[in-house]
Amino acid sequence: MRSSVLGSVCILLLMLRQQKCRGDDEVTSNTVNPCCYFPCQHWGVCVRFGDEYECDCTLTGYYGVNCTVPEFWSRVHQLLKPSPDVLHYILTHFQWLWDVINSTFLRDVLMRVVLTVRANLIPSPPTYNSKYGYLSWESYYNLSYYTRILPPVPEDCPTPLGVKGKAVLPDPELLVERLLRRRTFRPDPQGSNLLFAFFAQHFTHQFFKTYNRMGLGFTKALAHGVDAGHIYGDNLQRQLVLRLHRDGKLKYQLVDGEMFPPTVADAPVKMSYPPGTPPENQMAIGQEVFGLLPGLGMFATLWLREHNRVCDVLKREHPTWGDEQLFQTTRLIIIGETIRIVIEEYVQHLSGYLLQLKFDPTLLFKSNFQYGNRISLEFTQLYHWHPLMPDSFLISGDQVTYPQFLFNTSVLTHYGIEKLVDAFSKQVAGQIGGGHNIHPVVTKVAVGTIKESRQLRMQPFNEYRKRFNLRPYTSFRQFSANEEIALELEELYGDIDALEFYPGLMLEQTRPGALFGESMVEMGAPFSLKGLLGNPICSPNYWKPSTFGGRVGFDIVNSATLKKLVCLNTRTCPYVAFRIPTEEREPEGDSKERTDEL
Repeated sequence: MRSSVLGSVCILLLMLRQQKCRGDDEVTSNTVNPCCYFPCQHWGVCVRFGDEYECDCTLTGYYGVNCTVPEFWSRVHQLLKPSPDVLHYILTHFQWLWDVINSTFLRDVLMRVVLTVRANLIPSPPTYNSKYGYLSWESYYNLSYYTRILPPVPEDCPTPLGVKGKAVLPDPELLVERLLRRRTFRPDPQGSNLLFAFFAQHFTHQFFKTYNRMGLGFTKALAHGVDAGHIYGDNLQRQLVLRLHRDGKLKYQLVDGEMFPPTVADAPVKMSYPPGTPPENQMAIGQEVFGLLPGLGMFATLWLREHNRVCDVLKREHPTWGDEQLFQTTRLIIIGETIRIVIEEYVQHLSGYLLQLKFDPTLLFKSNFQYGNRISLEFTQLYHWHPLMPDSFLISGDQVTYPQFLFNTSVLTHYGIEKLVDAFSKQVAGQIGGGHNIHPVVTKVAVGTIKESRQLRMQPFNEYRKRFNLRPYTSFRQFSANEEIALELEELYGDIDALEFYPGLMLEQTRPGALFGESMVEMGAPFSLKGLLGNPICSPNYWKPSTFGGRVGFDIVNSATLKKLVCLNTRTCPYVAFRIPTEEREPEGDSKERTDEL
């Protein structure tokens, strides 16, 4: 039933309750698209009928004109469910309790709950994309688009963010300069290091491949997930150039007897280097932008060595296999190793949880989990973690500046992988949340991110808070304990409900002793876990020893660690972790020794 009379009354009430006075330009319910008010709550879908609207509350667990009246089980869930802050506190305290849980079957039970609850927040199959704000076949099957969780703000709204805030959004350069640009480096209190920072950038660039040459919201990524395309290339032609075509291996060059990616002269693929850079000074890597930072080249080198090492293992197990089967099976093993390291070490570090996370696809085999994934616009915006970058890089006693670091592949070969891993593991990264911590070298990326979000008409930060079952903020002072930031935002935006998505994530007050605030964790985790466990290798038909060349290959996947990735592919074993060392960690002399247990 259409909400004609009742809908108009609701719109008027919303206007009186929510909209601030705008003088002579104030709009009425007869001239404003009612969906500009975002009236539909709890994932309800707003459908416009002229000046009227209807909220589709199907399967939301709520009913009523605006999907605000809970059904019985929704009411029970509301009463029993603890808040995200309470859950986070429990998961990060009571070490004795978690020691017991981690050593019993309860770990599997809780891990299954974590995976299903988080993954269910991401629609599968996808709904909207960067072009269509309504369900369409194009948004479902056209993989060239990023998807999106919330539809765009309607084009005919009185303000850029709906009906709240000012008629003109703040200048992006001014916004970044006043609120995001670094004043003094602020280290991450969790102890995240540069190894973590470079891993994050290296890992995510296999599926964050924005392709603006086709238009806004397009991606070059074909798999929309963990496909190791940053190692093998994002298309078959590039892959074939990078392959050795012998024993399943990738091409390489030897420098002082150690394996590094080949030069573009030997593997002629397009790489993004400054004009005039000779091909022999460019390294040929799966991801064309990985020549930018030696930290990315370091991980590219490690995965190259790991691929070729695994090929040797499989060749011994299967002497009759040809080049193609060795290559394809090794790629599946590399994907499995990647997912295990990401869940059990990378996400574990990000979460700060005392629950020991576990990569075990069988936990979901009896659930209705859907395999497959699409990368969303919101995920690409969320992952701009440039505050992690330091003011300079400290390597083996040398202070390396950005001009010396950028596009300099000689840093890799001069210091070697062991020294780079050791140095990056021991240098603290910056805190992402809280504002004022983006190095001036990369502030233009933040400016571009804000501009992109406006062109794609992303909904306000508070609407995303509600979409991920978080309470919307009611004021800038509640949003940030930093009085200066709160006042600046009040001046720039005028209304907390007009705060944009990306600035909201970056400026939100951080949790105590954490890398960033509540929203980054509660929004980012569902995207990550759905993408990782939605990988085909995690499905029942794939997750078996034969997929990985038998028990030996399956064991490589099931025992993968960050330390193994490094220490099985270097001459010595440096300090390897995503957190800077502390006094409680093993002495450096012990960590330098290569151990056979690896």
